[in-house]
Amino acid sequence: MADRSLRGIRLGAQSLQSEEGVVFMERRETIYKCDVCEHVTTLMFSAEAEPPQTWECRSCGAAAVLRVDGERITPDATDEKVARTHWDMLLERRSRAELEELLEERLAFVRARRGAGEEKIGA
Repeated sequence: MADRSLRGIRLGAQSLQSEEGVVFMERRETIYKCDVCEHVTTLMFSAEAEPPQTWECRSCGAAAVLRVDGERITPDATDEKVARTHWDMLLERRSRAELEELLEERLAFVRARRGAGEEKIGA
């Protein structure tokens, strides 16, 4: 039994599978160039996939823009998601009149509580 031990193999370091019979999908090279530091990033995408218009530059973190046939494209701003603030989400749930009514109720409650607290301090 000792003569049949697995020697010389590091588990996880090498794959025991081969690429025989595997058909890879067609790929294409996509180039992004950063306008800030002039760094060029080359990525491989599937030929069927549409690459994103911008990619984060690995050296400076700015937005690198897609190059098609060596020409810089202009990123489409309509795809960008507009950030919603808390106020925007609040207005989706309530009307402005309802919000003003709630504000008056809370202010009256706070003023009443504050008035009660002042009497205890002065007494």
